[in-house]
Amino acid sequence: MTQPDRVCVGAIAGAFGVQGEVRLKSFCAEPGDIAGYAPLYTEDGSRAFDVTLTRATKNGLGARLSGVNTKEEADALRGTTLWADRDKLPSLPDDEFYYADLIGLTVVDTGGEKLGTVRAVHNHGAGDILEIFASGRKQALLLPFTKAIVPTVDLTAGRIVADPPEEMQ
Repeated sequence: MTQPDRVCVGAIAGAFGVQGEVRLKSFCAEPGDIAGYAPLYTEDGSRAFDVTLTRATKNGLGARLSGVNTKEEADALRGTTLWADRDKLPSLPDDEFYYADLIGLTVVDTGGEKLGTVRAVHNHGAGDILEIFASGRKQALLLPFTKAIVPTVDLTAGRIVADPPEEMQ
């Protein structure tokens, strides 16, 4: 169970070398900022790591994590997501959001009709996509997270107003 006061800031992509170093994927706008948010926690909060960045690698960062001393220990952590306390993260401008804040929000169309609930946020390189689950639909609705299609995000009210093109509804 994810801690509600934490935000996913990266993931361990596997071992890097034989001395217990890991390859990190940083989900931060500035990848190197991830170390400044330490300690970083596993999703369930059972482990915490101090982070020392060692070098840039292809598609990531080399890093040392406290308590990880061998290649085997580093390999065992492959795929582990890393979470930072929200109060260590910078505040965002009004038009930017942490993915964690969007998941679970109700999505309605411009007429107030419920479209579903945000289940995930994806980014495959061409921009953010909201995955919206609605009972009665066979497939999730995937909406580009752009101002044109998602004009309003109201975190206080817990809802998103979307204006999907006709062919997507």
